[in-house]
Amino acid sequence: MKKIKKQKGFTLIELLVVIAIIGLLSTLATVAFNGARTKARNAKRLADVKQVQTALELYYNTNSSYATTTEITTVVTAVGTVLSGSIDTFMTNLPTSPLPYTDTPCTATSSPYRYESADGSTYTIKFCISEAVGNLTAGNITAHPGGVNND
Repeated sequence: MKKIKKQKGFTLIELLVVIAIIGLLSTLATVAFNGARTKARNAKRLADVKQVQTALELYYNTNSSYATTTEITTVVTAVGTVLSGSIDTFMTNLPTSPLPYTDTPCTATSSPYRYESADGSTYTIKFCISEAVGNLTAGNITAHPGGVNND
């Protein structure tokens, strides 16, 4: 009687099942990672604007008015809108909105930070977030001396 040797190793089916499971897990991880990146961009946008608001309040305490749009130069660069000018005394590193700008419903024109102040009595900073953050819903957001709210 001839003995049959047991072969060691995996069958093709077993290997295909393992490869399919690994592929599924990596797809799920990628989707979850992209969601986390979007949330991080939105949190950074909100934190940046709060930081600029603090600098504007310091400016107001020193000058008895907010910086006007003409006192703060708005420069559009490859990475977005950069605020500079008289506020940079109170905030040396001025933030730029994180890329990409095109997180739905935001667009390349609604996502960069836009500062407006006609006479220095008040100001607005407009920007966009793509997902709800706290009590703010996705979409265009306006920051002003009274706080931050949806448009």
